[in-house]
Amino acid sequence: MPAVFVHGNPETPAVWEPLLDELNRPDVVNLQLPGFGTPAPAGFDATKESYTAWLIEQLENIGEPVDLVGHDWGGGFALRVACTRPDLLRTWASDIAGVLHPEYIWHDYAQIWQSSEGEASFEAQLGAPLEDMVALYLALGITPNAAASFASAASAEMARCVLALYRSAAQPAMTSWGSDAPAAAARPGLVICAANDLFTGGPVLTMEMATKLGATYTQLDGLGHWWMLQDPAKGAVVLRKFWSDNS
Repeated sequence: MPAVFVHGNPETPAVWEPLLDELNRPDVVNLQLPGFGTPAPAGFDATKESYTAWLIEQLENIGEPVDLVGHDWGGGFALRVACTRPDLLRTWASDIAGVLHPEYIWHDYAQIWQSSEGEASFEAQLGAPLEDMVALYLALGITPNAAASFASAASAEMARCVLALYRSAAQPAMTSWGSDAPAAAARPGLVICAANDLFTGGPVLTMEMATKLGATYTQLDGLGHWWMLQDPAKGAVVLRKFWSDNS
């Protein structure tokens, strides 16, 4: 039974590599989102619904229920699959459940991308030297290999996809997704909350959504948004226990 990992924005599958090394699980599929360092299919409009449909297609192609693990937007798509296609899953895990809460307010970057200023913000970013982009990611605590991968993936196509994705998710769109939360309880779920994550709503909103999702709640104290890079060994322990408890 495969374990399928899905990254977020502005990332590539490199975000999972230290954690996957710790897990040493042979049956792993580390997906790459369209537009994030790889071309999007022709006509792909990059909305949250299109990304969810893309993920569903990947899971259908595997042909058996999987252990689905999502981070950031990958976690959002994982939650949507859990609510709408639980038949594709054995278990699911997400670190972004708080964004489905009715009180969630998008972070400052998202609000820029959702506004008319979004294009200009990406033009400035894409005009910067590659080494400056790598340095920015390193300053955020991202590991060197992941920082280099994220910076190299940046492109006009990625900007198009990010803007379309976030604009499709302007509130109340995520609150609407959250209204389906109880359906996720059809399969064992794990809500991961990195306590220092500044982007996903914080422990209070996340814990409340875990209850609505019928999921186990796990808090990673002292870790932030990129918990899988900060302490991959701890992340591996959490996932192994969850899978074992639901084997």
